[in-house]
Amino acid sequence: MCHSKSAAIRLIAITLVAAFFPLTWLLAQAKEETSSVKVEATKTETPKAEQFKPEQQQSKGSVTIGGKAIDYDAYAGTLVVHTKDWDDVPQNADPDPKNRAAEASMFYVAYFKSDNKGAQRPVTFFYNGGPGSSTVWLHMGAFGPRRVVTADDSHTPAAPYSVVNNEYSLLDATDLVFVDAPGTGFSRLSGKDKEKAFYGVDQDAWAFSDFIVQFLAKYGRWNSPKFLFGESYGTTRSAVLANLLETERDVDFNGVVLLSQILNFSLDSDFPEGNPGVDIAYQLNLPTYAATAWYHKKLPESHPDLKALLAEVEHFAMNDYALALQGGASLPVDQRHVIVEKLHQYTGLPAAYIEKANLRINGGEFEKNLQDENGLTTGRLDTRFSGPTFDPLSKEADYDPQSAAISSAYVSAFNDYVRKELKFGENREYKPEIEVFRWWSFQHRQPGMGFAFPGATNVMLDLATAMKYNPQLKVLLNAGYFDLATPFYQGVYEMQHLPMSPDLQKNIEFQFYESGHMVYAHDASLKQIHDNTAAFIVNSSSSKAK
Repeated sequence: MCHSKSAAIRLIAITLVAAFFPLTWLLAQAKEETSSVKVEATKTETPKAEQFKPEQQQSKGSVTIGGKAIDYDAYAGTLVVHTKDWDDVPQNADPDPKNRAAEASMFYVAYFKSDNKGAQRPVTFFYNGGPGSSTVWLHMGAFGPRRVVTADDSHTPAAPYSVVNNEYSLLDATDLVFVDAPGTGFSRLSGKDKEKAFYGVDQDAWAFSDFIVQFLAKYGRWNSPKFLFGESYGTTRSAVLANLLETERDVDFNGVVLLSQILNFSLDSDFPEGNPGVDIAYQLNLPTYAATAWYHKKLPESHPDLKALLAEVEHFAMNDYALALQGGASLPVDQRHVIVEKLHQYTGLPAAYIEKANLRINGGEFEKNLQDENGLTTGRLDTRFSGPTFDPLSKEADYDPQSAAISSAYVSAFNDYVRKELKFGENREYKPEIEVFRWWSFQHRQPGMGFAFPGATNVMLDLATAMKYNPQLKVLLNAGYFDLATPFYQGVYEMQHLPMSPDLQKNIEFQFYESGHMVYAHDASLKQIHDNTAAFIVNSSSSKAK
């Protein structure tokens, strides 16, 4: 799943609260000063909190893929990770428990093919994004041995949910490790300034690098072909992580699989109006608008071939539309009318609305207005989905119909599965998504820079550096045509603008699907992404071990 559209609104609210908080706090503090001192004097000493300890729960299972049963060993557990400056000598730790260094227990579920006769199979690390999302989505919807069945483009009925053998699990091509980011799932944080220590682009990547090197040591996988698989913000993480592992940990990876990519946040589909004068996001959104209007039969003219339509729209977006946006207020009226009509033809939105929007429609506005006459809001993560509009007078979509349609099924199914089959999590809460934006630092120190770049997060240089440092590193980009959280054409644009030689572009493979952000939520696309990813892993593994 991707980051919430309301994150910015929440950040503003938090900032306003923080602005007023010091005064009210001081007044209350002055009033209660005497009683506070008395209370402190009578408090008993707080017992010293115990540090996290690694855990592991083993079980066995079997999954049938392509008609062939594969037995596996499953390991559900936690590893403890620390910040970059952590000293692993216990005697050097601060004796005061209040100053105990921040640490995180990171939850994982690993599936290893049984009876492999000592062969070094590939191992792939999977994670979703957010930031603030667990990996329940990739685990229960895509590549784990069990998956939950959900409706294709409508709201899945409430429990009971159907959890079935996943014939598209990737266990036929690689061993699997599903990892929950610090604070999500069964992962937890502890210690001084714990949120500051783990909630940020660079802090998060370091925690995952710490987890991976520990995992490789614990399970003896140092000599296995290694892959990263990130979805949404997980692709941001993968770019930083791949470079970090190579250049600071001396661990090369065979391949990086990106699903629903966002590397440059200045291209974000939701808030381009916050960066006036930079209009590229409107251009990169347009092919997804066209695909969505095509799916919902909102285009004024017939287009029997979706791919042909998208090729036409992509050309318009990067040429005539780009020139019109660059013209700004100087765009002649007659040319403006031509662009308005073209946008009407490609989006299905009324010409008057496009004119009023000054040719610039962001993702939330499109979602709210495409099916407005029917009282429906179009999905964001997957625009094939629709749901009742909350507020007919709102400017943008108030929620995401796909999230509303499938989240309960995923979360309920995993909570049942992890306890009954993996035997982990009794008396603990599994947190599918958490709020991290009040702490999250989007500042990122790019490779070769002495300080964090002050603008929007951009990790394109990290991925390019990783591919230059390891010229054999292969990259697979998977993208859904109906994804308006991270539009597919944005991923293409980013890849084509990585700062590296044209020869390294040959290491990048593109695969597109008639699905959304969570490509695997559409059965036909799930099969395709399994086949494409399995082939990528086999072809990118030097040993090609199975």
